[in-house]
Amino acid sequence: MSTVHVVGGGPAGLSAALFTEKNGLETTVYDSDETWMHKAHLFNYPGIGSVDGSGLLETMRNQVDHLGVDRRQGAHVERIEGTDDGFTIETDDGQETADYVVLATGANRDLAEALGCDFDGDIVDVDVTMETSIDGVYATGAMVRAEEWQAVISAGDGAAAALNILSGERGEHYHDFDVPADAEAVFGSMAEE
Repeated sequence: MSTVHVVGGGPAGLSAALFTEKNGLETTVYDSDETWMHKAHLFNYPGIGSVDGSGLLETMRNQVDHLGVDRRQGAHVERIEGTDDGFTIETDDGQETADYVVLATGANRDLAEALGCDFDGDIVDVDVTMETSIDGVYATGAMVRAEEWQAVISAGDGAAAALNILSGERGEHYHDFDVPADAEAVFGSMAEE
């Protein structure tokens, strides 16, 4: 089974994790909980009337936890290196390997720079699927945008990265489209929440 390691637990990182884990890829999220979302209040997020950023994160965390994502709250990634087989991720708790890496660290671009990702000025250069110049490494949210920082955009970036990973794994374009019965099968009574 391929593994996806997501660095960052804001809307982009949790969105990527939701899609990859839900579709059968073992996913780990390193969530330092330093996201700017704790300062936000959202009333422009589709499907959400009005919620503070911490409340939105709690909902998103519950979703990925329910799906079985290995979410490591308070974990800090210190370094990422490419290997012949994927990537080595060094954290404050040790070292792990991954097939794919999704960088969702907000405006902090240090890991992308240290890994050798191409930049366009001050932002990480990505294609439409959020893939960087390094195969298997994706960058999302504020790190790929000069000033357009917004929760919905970030979540969309995470979803784009996840769908590209899933398409690559399956060898064809992957469409993540669920019907009500799918949600009930996965979430049970939680499907209504």
